[in-house]
Amino acid sequence: MLHKAILFSLGVFALTGCDAQKKVKANSKAPEMTTNTKSDEQKNDLIYLNEGENKFLLDYKMNITFKGISEDSRCPEGVNCIWAGVALAQIEVMGTSTRPVLLNLASMDFPNRNYHQSAEFNGYTITLQEVTPYPKAGGAEELNGKYKIGVSIKNNRPSSDTTKKSPPSLWK
Repeated sequence: MLHKAILFSLGVFALTGCDAQKKVKANSKAPEMTTNTKSDEQKNDLIYLNEGENKFLLDYKMNITFKGISEDSRCPEGVNCIWAGVALAQIEVMGTSTRPVLLNLASMDFPNRNYHQSAEFNGYTITLQEVTPYPKAGGAEELNGKYKIGVSIKNNRPSSDTTKKSPPSLWK
């Protein structure tokens, strides 16, 4: 009889623990995922992402996630600097038939330090165009989690337009 009472009380504790976990999961904020086409919130053909945001770009058949800023050495507002500095964004991209790839895109090209503003992925060129907000004199640490980027995506594949005329043949 004692064994049954112990087993019953353990079962009740387990079930109440499961219910508490469901409430915690419902209250915690999950990463946001949206589906985006060219007509959605785009200005000047830029795709905007908040830090941690994930979007599926239907027109490009690509998923893009802004993981965060790994380096922000841009000169703060109101400060005189020798070098303008750079922000390095980590962007994860994945095609519908590819594995995820992590791209480190810089706010400006600086090949000597291996900073590149653009990268190739799955027939597209992805370019970092904007990083906001700009750091203040207090430092970039206070901006963690508040960054927003704008990227452009260009198709590198030749057009599959069948209306183009082929060059005249020399062999007739």
